Amino acid sequence: MDHLTGLLLRTLFSYFFILVLLRLMGKRELGKMSVFDVVISIMLAEMAALSIEESNTPLIQFYLPMLLIGLLEITFAYLSLKSKKIRDIVDGSADMIIENGQIREDAMRRNRLNMDDLMVHLRQKNVKSIADVEIAMLEPTGQMSVFLKHDQETLTKGDLGIKPAQPVQSVTYKGLPIPLILDGKVRPEGLQKIGQNELWLKREIRKYGIKEIRDVSFCSIDDQGIVYLDKKDTPRK
Repeated sequence: MDHLTGLLLRTLFSYFFILVLLRLMGKRELGKMSVFDVVISIMLAEMAALSIEESNTPLIQFYLPMLLIGLLEITFAYLSLKSKKIRDIVDGSADMIIENGQIREDAMRRNRLNMDDLMVHLRQKNVKSIADVEIAMLEPTGQMSVFLKHDQETLTKGDLGIKPAQPVQSVTYKGLPIPLILDGKVRPEGLQKIGQNELWLKREIRKYGIKEIRDVSFCSIDDQGIVYLDKKDTPRK
C-alpha cells in the first residue's frame, strides 16, 4: 500500500511539475513544433516517465535535469527574439520548394523530399496540380505553405473593386513580400532585389514618423510595391 501511495504521489508531482515547466517555456511548445521542440518534448517525456518508474531514486534527480532543459529552452527562445541567426540555427528557416511555378530540385534534395511527398503536401492544401501553384514554402515545422497562381485564386477585394494602398514604387519581381528590415536590422539582399539602397529605405520609414531603422520591428515590400511596416513596441516604464 505504501508503494502504491508513493507511486501515485510521484505521478501527481511529475504531472504538475511538467505542466508548470511547459507554461514557463511558453505557448510555442503547444503549437506547431520545430525539430528542436520535438527533441525537448521527447526528453521531458522520457525523464517524466523515469521519475515515476524509478521509485527508489529521489525525484530531485529527475526534476533538476528537466528544469535545466526548461531554462535552456527559455534562454534560446529569448535569444531567438533578438537574433535571426540564432532563430535559423535553433528553429531552422523556411525553404522555397516551388518558385514562380517552377519546382526547385535543389531545395527538394536539400529537404529530402521526393515528388510523392510534394504531392501529399499539395493535396493536404486541396491543390490538385502542381501547375496551379505559384509558390510553395516548406516551413521549419515541416508544414507547407502554398500560394496559387492568380487565375486559380479565390475572389479578393481587388476583384470587388476595392482599391488597395498606393505603391511607393514600381517593382519588377513576382513572389512573396521581401523583408527589408528585420528586428531593427537592414536586409541588404532585400534592397538589392528591388534595386534600392539604405538611403531610400530611411526616407520611406520617415514617412511613418520613424527616424531610425533600429526602431522598426519589421518592414517588407510586396510585388505591387506596397510597403508594410511594424514599429517596435515602446518599453513600458
